[in-house]
Amino acid sequence: MKSKLRNLGFPAIVLMFLTLSVGLYSCDEVLDYLNLSDSEIAQGLKEALTVGTDTSVARGSAINGYFGNQLIKILLPPEAEPIIAAVGIIPGGQALIDNVVLKLNRAAEDAATQATPILVDAITGITITDALGILQGENDAATMYLKGATQAEINAIFRPHIETSLETVGAQTAWAQLTNAYNSIPFVTPVSTDLAGYTTSKATDGLFVMVAEEEGKIRNDASHQVSDLLQRVFGGNQ
Repeated sequence: MKSKLRNLGFPAIVLMFLTLSVGLYSCDEVLDYLNLSDSEIAQGLKEALTVGTDTSVARGSAINGYFGNQLIKILLPPEAEPIIAAVGIIPGGQALIDNVVLKLNRAAEDAATQATPILVDAITGITITDALGILQGENDAATMYLKGATQAEINAIFRPHIETSLETVGAQTAWAQLTNAYNSIPFVTPVSTDLAGYTTSKATDGLFVMVAEEEGKIRNDASHQVSDLLQRVFGGNQ
């Protein structure tokens, strides 16, 4: 097997790794993987990211896509901690808190689809060199690459949409009711926050949490490798 792999031009460190891996994968499986061209690997990675981001955007933009997902559910900003602690002395305080939390998540769900064209552009721009490095990385390597390439742009496009959405779903009004009720308590330090900026940041972070989940599934679960190319590129991970 080593001689076959050397004939393919692989360095000693790779040969050593593959030799140690024989107990997990057959020689034919390893060679089949190595016989993928660089362009096929890049194409497979782009396909995986396209599938993963499409699924994530669809999940996030659905009703309760954020609110019903405990991993990404948007809670009140840190500035609201004294309000939560004092909820018992605010008339209807818990109901006000619950209402704000629901509306923050509705705004995120409403904005999620805005990320699609930005993600598509970034995926299209992945080079073969990028793809080879990503493939050899951790389960979320592609997501981290995508996040680094798009996070600032997604935040920028999310922000005005979320500002509008917060107004539309009544989050700004609900937040004002909550903070006004708290700020009217004698001797407390008034609470305020950039609600749109906070929600935008959390919405973007939550989107990439979902993308990372989908990437992990595609890398490690054959049932999520929905094409022949995905099976060839990632099938060796099972």
